[in-house]
Amino acid sequence: MNMDSLKWDDAGLIAAVVQDADTLQVLTVAYMNREALKRTLAVGETIFWSRSRQELWHKGETSGNVQKVREIRIDCDADAILLLVEPAGPACHTGETSCFYRLLNEVIEIG
Repeated sequence: MNMDSLKWDDAGLIAAVVQDADTLQVLTVAYMNREALKRTLAVGETIFWSRSRQELWHKGETSGNVQKVREIRIDCDADAILLLVEPAGPACHTGETSCFYRLLNEVIEIG
């Protein structure tokens, strides 16, 4: 399968789930456009599209917490990708290993 087979959304983006290749912990969910995916493939580290800043960002470029890509998988509908990575540090800007460190019941009352 190649990039042309992927189902990009109306903004030209695809959801990118990032998972630690060794622990299988989900680290973050980000978005890529074609250029971000091309650059990720070229350099072997994650590069995403920032929807808020409207620009490419190389994960870890300033923090040093790069994510070395080991494998990229495509889901069955070809509308999301999974990047198995070797992280060089925390994935989250808060310093947490994963962006998914909070439980929903800590954020809102359930029931």
